[in-house]
Amino acid sequence: MKCRLAMLTEIISPYRIPLFNALAQQEELDLQVIFLAETDPELRQWQVYREEIKFPYVVLPSWRKRVGGFNLLLNRGVGSALRNAAPNAILCGGYNYFASWQALFWARSRRIPFLLWSESNLQDQRHGHAAVEMLKEEFFRLCGGFVVPGKSAADYLRAHKIKDELIFTAPNAVDNNFFAAGAAAARQQADVHRRELNLPDRYFLFVGRLVAAKGVFDLQAAYAKLDERTRQRVGLVFVGDGAVRGQLEREAATISPGVIKFAGFVLREQLPTYYALAEMLILPTHSDTWGLVVNEAMGCGLPVILSSVAGCAADLVRENWNGLLIPPKDVTFLASAMQSVASSQKLSASMGANSTTHITRYSPQEWSQAIVRAIMSEAA
Repeated sequence: MKCRLAMLTEIISPYRIPLFNALAQQEELDLQVIFLAETDPELRQWQVYREEIKFPYVVLPSWRKRVGGFNLLLNRGVGSALRNAAPNAILCGGYNYFASWQALFWARSRRIPFLLWSESNLQDQRHGHAAVEMLKEEFFRLCGGFVVPGKSAADYLRAHKIKDELIFTAPNAVDNNFFAAGAAAARQQADVHRRELNLPDRYFLFVGRLVAAKGVFDLQAAYAKLDERTRQRVGLVFVGDGAVRGQLEREAATISPGVIKFAGFVLREQLPTYYALAEMLILPTHSDTWGLVVNEAMGCGLPVILSSVAGCAADLVRENWNGLLIPPKDVTFLASAMQSVASSQKLSASMGANSTTHITRYSPQEWSQAIVRAIMSEAA
């Protein structure tokens, strides 16, 4: 008999659809996904790819408001959605929504296993207020099990005194085949794409929101520290948009020689092209629960320069093998790392090949199989 799994998660994120599709194909489960909202327009410009969804789902009526630093999201119909799903187990993506608490108490009142999908890590600087931390501890105490994407998230739970036998690892993943195929196609017409997108022949690449916490000012300052010959040969491309774009552009105008391009927000279909033609991906984030752009870049065969505090750092980047790890906010260290990889295209090619090999272990199929093991263990 199949286990009926209800999964609560915030929005219809395009990078999650392949994971949920893979989970829906697992013979042991009947999946129902409950989205708390379709999207978050204030933070994301993602297109909602409904035609790609191959799993049963509902989107709950919602009301959203930002109060100070908090994202307040209220929902109607949580109980009825769970009753309709009639789950044997619940997997909840997050503890900071009222709907998460509703689902937790709904499950406990019916003695249904409730697992938390937790991505927090000890390096995350976004610590909550004391009252919020107390509520988090209580939520943890009431959960029956936990699913984490990797080592940093597991260490976070251990620091909160969660026992190892309650922690299951489902490796965070994107659709590697989509990015690999797109990158291969882009490289076959590299000159055409460079002209169309007005890209430098060689460039460092950043992908993400343009906010200070992503380390974008550190990256631009590090680029300015590179020797003039390197900046003449290698540009810097920012893919993404955000609150500090204007300030970055003003600072970029003072850096010479060098080419700094701001591509703005790019739809998923174009992303593999930017990755494919880049020298490397650089994510100098100050705090990040994971960093799925690293998965994407590795799927496209890129070396990675990554802040050591990113949640994915312990799992995805092996020092001097497929990339380099840097301390956050250390502009000099970052510039040295950029100079090191850019000065040796042989090293860059070797690292890129190793990225391609390593990322195969982080696929929607691997993720979905790990979810099944976690659910079946708790539901047994």
